Amino acid sequence: MEQKSFDVIIIGGSYSGLSAAMSLGRSLRQVLVIDSGLPCNRQTPHSHNFITQDGEKPAVISAKAKLQVDLYKTVHFYKGLAVKAFRKENGFEVSTESGEIFSGRKILFATGVKDLLPEINGFADCWGISVLHCPYCHGYEVKNEKTAVIANGEMAFDFAKLISNWTKDLRLCTNGKSTLTLEQTEILKKHSVQIFEEEIDSFDHKEGYVENIIFKNQEKAAVKAIYARPPFEQHCPLPADLGCDINEQGLLKVDFMQKTNITGVYASGDCTTQMRSVVIAVSTGSFAGTVINKDLIDEDF
Repeated sequence: MEQKSFDVIIIGGSYSGLSAAMSLGRSLRQVLVIDSGLPCNRQTPHSHNFITQDGEKPAVISAKAKLQVDLYKTVHFYKGLAVKAFRKENGFEVSTESGEIFSGRKILFATGVKDLLPEINGFADCWGISVLHCPYCHGYEVKNEKTAVIANGEMAFDFAKLISNWTKDLRLCTNGKSTLTLEQTEILKKHSVQIFEEEIDSFDHKEGYVENIIFKNQEKAAVKAIYARPPFEQHCPLPADLGCDINEQGLLKVDFMQKTNITGVYASGDCTTQMRSVVIAVSTGSFAGTVINKDLIDEDF
């Protein structure tokens, strides 16, 4: 790219980054979107709970969004990986893996998170297809089906209670000795939730659609859907490198204006919230774009 200096550099060009870029493009801002092309939902066949886009393929939504954002001639795209970022006198400098260096007055991180999937054979193949993280995104499509929740302790109790809204044919797999309290166990049994404490060996599936959970004792539990919330980490280390605070859940800390604790650095989308959905990513990205533009106006006026 010939142009090296921008009003705003957006790192992450998926739903949140593109939404912010549209807000900024419509505000006549010079914007660079750096994206490596690895959205976390790239394996998910359909996106839901996003009005006007319900049931659409995630890749179709992002491709359409990019085409629309690209109509704003002050918005530029760079396909690659941002590997360094540091503050300079009038803003920030960002370096890419290929050695390109860009400068921007503001930075928005819309970089998402990386799920740390358990070493259960078949889990990664099914993740986002029949192993699900959110009933609001995917629960309707597997309503009333044989369903499992993989979790333990307090989270297991709360998660199973939540999923019971979508199906009564529910089993809870603690993947080892249960740490539920006696009271929680009795409540779950009262609501016909089966509890399996055996460790999980693998998932029997066809092209990502689970059919059985296979335990290490070789017993099976037939299911059509599994809910799990594996741990995650920030997909991009650059916010931490710049000194951005990360909360106890591993998310970038932002205020109600999508601002981090570092002046001039903003964040939106999955890297900032447990409410991981396309519609939330779009919403926070759009809002972050308007906030950044207002801050630039206030600085220059």
